[in-house]
Amino acid sequence: MASAGGKMLSAEERRRQKELEEARKAGLAAPEVDEEGNAINPHIPQFMASAPWYLNNDRPSLKHQKNWKEGVTDTKVWYDRGAKVFQATKYRKGACENCGSMAHKTKDCLERPRTKGARWTGKNIAADEKVQDIQLAGFDAKRDRWNGYSNDEWVKEAERFEKVAELRAEIRRKELIDQTDGDEELAVDADLEEEEDKVDETDNAGFAKVEKAVRTVGGGSTGTVRNLRIREDTAKYLLNLDLDSAYYDPKSRSMRQDPNPDKDPSQKTFAGDNFVRQSGAVAGFSSLNAFSVTAYERGQDVHLQATPSQAEAAFQQFRTRKEALGQSSKADMLAKYGNAAAPLTEDVAALRGSEAYVEYDASGRLLRGHEVVALSKYEEDIHPGNHTSVWGSYWKDGQWGYACCHQFVKNSYCTGKVGETAAMEAAEQLHRNMQNKVQDLEAREPTSRPQGTQPNQMALWGTETEEGVQLDDAKLKAAIQKQERLEREALEQDGKKRGYNSLSADGLEVTAEDMEAYRLKRARDDDPLAAITKAKAGPAADGYDLV
Repeated sequence: MASAGGKMLSAEERRRQKELEEARKAGLAAPEVDEEGNAINPHIPQFMASAPWYLNNDRPSLKHQKNWKEGVTDTKVWYDRGAKVFQATKYRKGACENCGSMAHKTKDCLERPRTKGARWTGKNIAADEKVQDIQLAGFDAKRDRWNGYSNDEWVKEAERFEKVAELRAEIRRKELIDQTDGDEELAVDADLEEEEDKVDETDNAGFAKVEKAVRTVGGGSTGTVRNLRIREDTAKYLLNLDLDSAYYDPKSRSMRQDPNPDKDPSQKTFAGDNFVRQSGAVAGFSSLNAFSVTAYERGQDVHLQATPSQAEAAFQQFRTRKEALGQSSKADMLAKYGNAAAPLTEDVAALRGSEAYVEYDASGRLLRGHEVVALSKYEEDIHPGNHTSVWGSYWKDGQWGYACCHQFVKNSYCTGKVGETAAMEAAEQLHRNMQNKVQDLEAREPTSRPQGTQPNQMALWGTETEEGVQLDDAKLKAAIQKQERLEREALEQDGKKRGYNSLSADGLEVTAEDMEAYRLKRARDDDPLAAITKAKAGPAADGYDLV
């Protein structure tokens, strides 16, 4: 036989050990003591007191029967919500490009995306949040949904609910006092208590519930007995296993909302307990009851319980008038704003895409198919003032007008063909008056003029020499020399040519030879050979040398 330490014992040692155990059980010998100094109960069975061989315990101990591992304890530290650690005034390298905080990266930013982030604007830099790494080792702590919840929040919510309830009761009490003209406050308090009792009864009514008195063994009676569902039917809470679906109350066994609102109604076996309250003639009766109450408040002698037939007839008459009024209002709205569900008109349909094949050449000309011209989204073919054409359909002498009457005033009234004829006659009369004016001016001029001169000096200010004008070569050469001399004098005086509005040319008569010399000597910037001409003139020439 082996001892607790694993050594083999002789027969004598085994006999002594057995006697010692019996003495300890009888209380004649002191019990064994473990490593920590605690007494070991001698009545513990040997298979529980003996430690496994792989623990190598030389002394008696019950440590192997305890959870000798260190217990896992989780602290109550939780995230400090909304805490800020630093507020920067300018953007820092490595911060979020959107808000400028160093606590997260750009892709993890929860702030609204800015048009220009803090990296580029340097404004409205967000503060750095307090980042905490809380390690929860316990199984329950990891799955505790109330971890970090503060009891103060519930206290505030409860106080707010109580205040709202008190205010509602006070408002209702004032309404009842006003109805009774300020008398009988005790009766008002009694009415309030009665209303509260009615509300409690409504809340406690429940669904699918039957009240029965069941006899007990002691001779008394129990309370409510609810109807149980048929065992073959699927339980309400199994119709939709989603946690966010309709709420199931296990106490009343009711599910008021529809567990599958998106499902086809023809395939539903259960649409919620509230479905019974909204099916059949319930909706019609509710509308009739609301109508009778409203009509009675407005002075009509209508009472649903006293005269139900009269109330039904009045309600039918009210619905007929309401439908007629609704139809007329609908017709007026359609006539004013149009019907979006109506088929598109031809002009609107032309704006849509078409599958018609059209082929063009390189210059944009139509080769095959029929070109559909899309109308504009703006109003077209608007003819104000009785016009038959739009403004801008007529153009003459730099003015826009109407093609129907040839008028150039936009807000004018159309005069038709009569206006067009009058406009033509007015234009012809203006032309005749101008010719007469020219003839009068020519008649007033002196009859003797030098041979070869033009009757009007303004004709000489053209860009090219008029046809039929004979130029004298000697006068043209003298004019060119004169032009060069004037340009040199102007450069020697002030370094630039004579100004455009100079008064030095007053009284000077300009001949055709002078104009031709000016055109020959003037600088042309668009001439590609101008640079070569200046280069040949030498370094002293005006301008830059040819490179």
